[in-house]
Amino acid sequence: MKGDVGVWNKREEEAWIEIQKWEEQLHHYEPSDFQLLYDKGLEASFSLLSEDIQRQFFSKMDTWLFHLHALVQNSQFQQDARERILSSARVFHEDVDSISDLHYLSIDKLTFIAEQQIAKHRLYSFSQGGLSGMGGTVLLGSDLPAMTVINLRMVQLIAMSYGFEVNTPFEMMLSLKVFHAGTLPKRLQKYSWEELMEDIRNNEDEYFYKGKEEMTNISWLEQPMKQILKVMAISALKKKKFQGLPLISMAIGAGSNYQITRRVSEFAHNFYKYRFLNGKKD
Repeated sequence: MKGDVGVWNKREEEAWIEIQKWEEQLHHYEPSDFQLLYDKGLEASFSLLSEDIQRQFFSKMDTWLFHLHALVQNSQFQQDARERILSSARVFHEDVDSISDLHYLSIDKLTFIAEQQIAKHRLYSFSQGGLSGMGGTVLLGSDLPAMTVINLRMVQLIAMSYGFEVNTPFEMMLSLKVFHAGTLPKRLQKYSWEELMEDIRNNEDEYFYKGKEEMTNISWLEQPMKQILKVMAISALKKKKFQGLPLISMAIGAGSNYQITRRVSEFAHNFYKYRFLNGKKD
């Protein structure tokens, strides 16, 4: 399959400018006083634990995320989604045989394929939040693992939509770090973005990942803490029902989950679009 790799057209130049504007907004984002106070409180609470316990905790979290990521990647559900991406790409170019062939499609076509995946997973997330908002113990308990799977899966599919297979150690680790960065509070995402830029500058042509593998830390705990607050709110409001349904708690669950997936998808989409354009420029 042949294409105009190495040449930017007008639409790709416009897409590059859009990413630069998003990146600039990311770097100029200013946290509120409440967010800074929250950070200090969380850090102070966790610092009561010994450094050894903290290290073991975050090490286990990293290991859990890595194995969950691999499980999602190798699932039949994900393999079927991969084939659907290839089928969508063949609508635009019948010679597409592999994920890497997507590099030869235009930025608009790739964006369309990626946005299909994003829209589906935002809907999955919204629905999952609505179900958890019904307040059942099983539904509430399964919400965090389900949300992790939904967002991990989405990041992998966005990567594939731009022609990046996630079955090599480098690509697998990179997509996991993109997921992690997307779940961070917006005020911290700029640091992860810079780290990812460093990774692709230093490791782009490598099969194995050689960068920093540790991901979770005290700052990352903000999202799980928000999850706990959401569960508390749902539990407190689940008895307020309208026509037999706890609509307020369902709205809290659905809205919260949607916002998480929206943040992750925005970060991942900009990152893989950047990689595609940067690779074509080179």
